[in-house]
Amino acid sequence: MQLKKNNVWTGLISGLLLPLLTFLILFLVLKENNTLISFFKRAIDLNVVTKFLSISVIPNLLLFFLFIRKDFLLSARGVLAATLLDAFLILLLQVIL
Repeated sequence: MQLKKNNVWTGLISGLLLPLLTFLILFLVLKENNTLISFFKRAIDLNVVTKFLSISVIPNLLLFFLFIRKDFLLSARGVLAATLLDAFLILLLQVIL
C-alpha cells in the first residue's frame, strides 16, 4: 500500500508542524540557558513573541513551493490553510498581548 501524499491533510499537518519545529530551533539558538517557559515569559516581556512566531511560519513558504513543484496541489492547499490559521493565531495573540 502506497502512502498518499497529495491530500489536504498532509499539507495541513506538515504546515502546522513545520512552524513548531522552526520555533523550537529558534528557541535552541536563542535560549541563553533558559527553559522554554522562561523564554516565553521573556519574549512576552519584550513584546517579541508574535515576531518569533511570524518568523517561524516563513519555512511554510518553502514547503508550499516544494509541493507546487512536485505537483502536489492538494498538499499545497493544506499548507496554505495552515499558514492562514497560523496568521490568524498570531494576529489574535498580537491583540491579546
